[in-house]
Amino acid sequence: MTPADAMARLKDWWAEARANKLFWRGLALAAVIVILDQASKMWIVHGIDLPRLQKIEISGVFDLSYVENRGASFGMLHGMRWLLAIISIGVSLGLAWWLGRLKRPVAVIGVGCIIGGALGNLYDRLAYGYVVDFLDFSGLYFPWVFNVADAAINVGIAFLLYDAWKTGQAEKQAEKKAEKQA
Repeated sequence: MTPADAMARLKDWWAEARANKLFWRGLALAAVIVILDQASKMWIVHGIDLPRLQKIEISGVFDLSYVENRGASFGMLHGMRWLLAIISIGVSLGLAWWLGRLKRPVAVIGVGCIIGGALGNLYDRLAYGYVVDFLDFSGLYFPWVFNVADAAINVGIAFLLYDAWKTGQAEKQAEKKAEKQA
């Protein structure tokens, strides 16, 4: 593909995305998630000073525990800050490209959640060298500590899985209908 072809494709995508109301809703959702994620981390770090306290016991199920995650999900790729940042940027750009073309609201919610979560954690990686995690449900035998961005990514994946299932069901219904008419 030549640079001129790439520019033409980008212009076509932008025209389609700009006209797609769901694109703007997905971006707005992503922005809200980034704001909520960063606001919660600011409160945890500066408001209640969790880095100094390390842990606040709330209940037998849930605590606030300060963790500096220098890896990806569940600590994978520990210490590979720049690689993780590049992956986050690439995933966010790829999902934004897809978002510009999506016409299914459930999928838009999923993609918006994932983009917002990825960008929320990307900010931490670039600004601090690690991601601030603090939501601790170890009382439920869930050993990982996570944050709002992580939760949004997981919720986004759940929405995409639901959308895929729903879309598959609709296709099966259409096939059955076509068979009956044939």
